[in-house]
Amino acid sequence: MTTVAGIPMPAALPAPAPGWSIAADVVVVGSGVAGLTAALRCAAAGRRTVIVTKARLDDGSTRWAQGGIAAALGDGDSPAQHLADTLVAGAGLCDETAVDTLVTEGPGAVRRLIALGARFDADPDGGLALTREGGHHRRRIAHAGGDATGAEISRALVAAVRAAGIETVENALALDLLKDAEGRAAGVTLHVMGEGRHDGVGAVRAPAMVLATGGMGQVFSATTNPPVSTGDGVALALRAGAEVSDLEFVQFHPTVLFLGPDAEGQQPLISEAVRGEGAHLVDADGIRFMLGTHELAELAPRDIVAKAIIRRMLEQGADHMYLDARHFGAPMWERRFPTILAACRSHGIDPVTEPIPVSPAAHHASGGVRTDLSGRTTVPGLYACGETACTGVHGANRLASNSLLEGLVFAERIAAAVLADDSERTAAVPPPVAEGPGLLPPEARAAIQRVMTGGAGVLRSDASLAAAAEALDGLATDADRKPAEPGADTWETANLHLVARVLVAAARLRAETRGCHWREDHPERDDARWGRHLVVTLRPAAEGSALGIHTTDTTAFPATARSPLRRPSTS
Repeated sequence: MTTVAGIPMPAALPAPAPGWSIAADVVVVGSGVAGLTAALRCAAAGRRTVIVTKARLDDGSTRWAQGGIAAALGDGDSPAQHLADTLVAGAGLCDETAVDTLVTEGPGAVRRLIALGARFDADPDGGLALTREGGHHRRRIAHAGGDATGAEISRALVAAVRAAGIETVENALALDLLKDAEGRAAGVTLHVMGEGRHDGVGAVRAPAMVLATGGMGQVFSATTNPPVSTGDGVALALRAGAEVSDLEFVQFHPTVLFLGPDAEGQQPLISEAVRGEGAHLVDADGIRFMLGTHELAELAPRDIVAKAIIRRMLEQGADHMYLDARHFGAPMWERRFPTILAACRSHGIDPVTEPIPVSPAAHHASGGVRTDLSGRTTVPGLYACGETACTGVHGANRLASNSLLEGLVFAERIAAAVLADDSERTAAVPPPVAEGPGLLPPEARAAIQRVMTGGAGVLRSDASLAAAAEALDGLATDADRKPAEPGADTWETANLHLVARVLVAAARLRAETRGCHWREDHPERDDARWGRHLVVTLRPAAEGSALGIHTTDTTAFPATARSPLRRPSTS
């Protein structure tokens, strides 16, 4: 039994015992760029690999990525310049060794992706067509299909997985980590939602498990994330006793198509690449309010642009701003941004002839399951990569288009680590008995989202976060009185509730404004007190701590691929 904010929570989701199992050497949970890359590398090395994915193989967050993938591939660019831009965006909390790994190994990883079959847009000379996005001082963003980069990367990787014959379990929600008697990962329990040759709760038993489940954007009412992004990997890791870091740093994309104040769920993204090609942010009077705010104007790092938009909205009593790209003309819109053009027109907006209404929405989790440079977590045999992980690359605010690159680079490193660790399969002990409060009903999901948007969204304060914490605690109390039946909807809701409570607890503790964490009551960055990471673990209630939150200095992420994670000091 563990507790969060004083209320007991089960150490595992209430679920039936597995009724079937698959044996493997490696199980990868997630089918975005990180998960598929890790699976391909492990399978190519001769390891029996099984991919578990929540929907279909190509339904992850990767295919929604519009802008592109950042790497120092252009003339005059270098990894050192890419590193400098990433460190600035990360607002003092990036691990420089991790960033150096990313930018140094990134160009090679992109070239290997191209060799695998990914087709990127070319310039008139046949080289890669590169653009700019916020925070980048160079044109280093490779794109595909104009604004369909993620879809092309997903297509190429899915084709490679199918060609390799890697076993895949689709429509499967991962539930909890299986461990052996020594506490090592031994596989995962999962629930297959009525399709394929497996059904109900089963297990994949493997000595190496890779979490690549994407983000947690669905914890907020409006997000760019698909419906599957419910924080499952982070919640699973927390229940398994792994450390999670920097969860308070949720990046809100500045320019999401505004569909009205009551719009909920996945919202259409207006890629930063639109601003990279020269679009202007304006208010209702047509004034470019980013001029004079930052040297890069509309191409400032995302946290700065999002804050500027919110400030202007508050000043004018407006609920959105505008992105003006009428000067592109129809040919450029149709060639460079066909996906965005179609999305806008489907909602009655024609960016060729009118400005696009935009406002910030939840986009990317900079934090996640804490890893070393090879994706190892604090639970032996458990690895994490992509948006689920916290490698130290993003710090307090992700640099635009670094996420696809991070998925590629660190998934490759995980595959190497799995081969180096080469653990043997051992018998799994039964999952912990899920005693304690009941599951939340599916309708609580909307309540969680409203609480998080109102209390832990772009603007936060001690009062708003305290109110959010109280409301989340109240939902748990209600579930204890009238527990819901186990099932996919209630398990997802439990995951959202857990990550929401941990996020709020970390955000309350970080009494400063830094990167994409904006505290109205503490508007300044405070390096003396908060130039460090918050690391979260769930502790047994018997230890007398509801939620274990530790702080570490900025050297907390290890500098070498094989070095163990250092235990943080308790504050």
